Parts: sequence; structure tokens; C-alpha cells
Amino acid sequence: MLAPQGGEHGTIAMDKRWLFGVVIGVAVGAAAGVSGFTFLYAKGGSYLTDRAEACANCHVMRDEYDGWLRSSHRSVATCNDCHTPPGFVGKYWTKASNGWHHSIAFTTGDFAEPIRIKPHNLEIVETACRKCHAEMVSAIDASAGHDLGTSCVRCHDSVGHPK
Repeated sequence: MLAPQGGEHGTIAMDKRWLFGVVIGVAVGAAAGVSGFTFLYAKGGSYLTDRAEACANCHVMRDEYDGWLRSSHRSVATCNDCHTPPGFVGKYWTKASNGWHHSIAFTTGDFAEPIRIKPHNLEIVETACRKCHAEMVSAIDASAGHDLGTSCVRCHDSVGHPK
């Protein structure tokens, strides 16, 4: 005997298509919600700029921003000059990576206070110091017998963000 058209196998296929459609709809809705939150409420578009004010969008960074406003570096450097590597890809990869980690940490409240720079980001800052102050750093390293492993921020940890 032949099964009626659209029988049991047709129903299972229809159920799978419906379930797939629901899963896709939920995924698209979640992505749209997170994107909307990020770019509207959290001012996500501002992070694509070089404006220092973007770094103070999050209240956790307010002290660092206020310190930068009082620093001598304010007239010569933005946050990105010190905290992102040169070049389009490096800069925006670092911004995206930091943005992801910051959003998780700040949403969950799982971060140290005062905030501390991560080793990878400290390397970026160190490279920026050495680039902008190359002549001075070279002279100090040569006269003091220091190697390139000497850290600028070990002694000058509050230069860009005085307390």
C-alpha cells in the first residue's frame, strides 16, 4: 500500500524546515539586538574614530580619560596613538579584541579595580613610547647600558594618565 502524499516523511521534513527557520530567526534577532545595543546605547560607532571621548563612554574608563585630559600627552597623542598598533588591520583588530573583552568584563563586573593593562596591550604601549621618544630612549639605553627589554612604563606608569 502506498503512503498518502505528504505523509509522515513530508511532515518530518516540514518540521525540520520550520525548526531551522525559527533557529535562524532567533539568531538574526539576537545579532540585531546586540548590534543595536552596541551601536545605539553603547555608542559603538564612536569606537571606530580616533576621538578620545569614545574611551570614556564606559564609566570605568572615566578616571583614565580625566587623567589624560590633565597630561602633557593630551596635546600630542590620542588614546589610539598609544593603545593601538600602527596600521589599519592592527589598529582595528586590537580595538575589536579589546572591545569584546571589555564588554564581557564590564557587563559581568569581572575586572580588577583600578583597571590594569593586559600584557599584550602593555607591549603596544611600550612600542608606542619607544617610537615617539626614540631619540631619548636610544640615548638612555646606550648610556645606561640598558637592553631593549627595559620598560618605559615601569618607571613612567602614570605619564599618560596622571592621578
